[in-house]
Amino acid sequence: MIFPRLVVAATGLALASTALAGEPEGARRAELVNMVRQDCGACHGYTLKGGLGPSLLPGALAERDVQLIESVILNGRPGTPMPPWRPFLSEAEARWIAEQLKKGWPE
Repeated sequence: MIFPRLVVAATGLALASTALAGEPEGARRAELVNMVRQDCGACHGYTLKGGLGPSLLPGALAERDVQLIESVILNGRPGTPMPPWRPFLSEAEARWIAEQLKKGWPE
């Protein structure tokens, strides 16, 4: 019977895509940490306490929803110096960055 095989295959694909959407690993994780520290830090302060852009520390983001932070990362903020990072990040990476900022940025 083909149907059960399709269900098993589809379930396997769904689980694989969920794993891919998790925390970035290895070199890519290091690139993202460095990008936030350097590129985001250029405006938000290298300690993320604020500068040209607002603070990205957990206390400053406490009232912000992860989806909102992810959207700002991906789409920027028109009329402000905040650029869209969508050309450089996947949605999963932007979500990971948003979640990490809410918790406190890793070293």
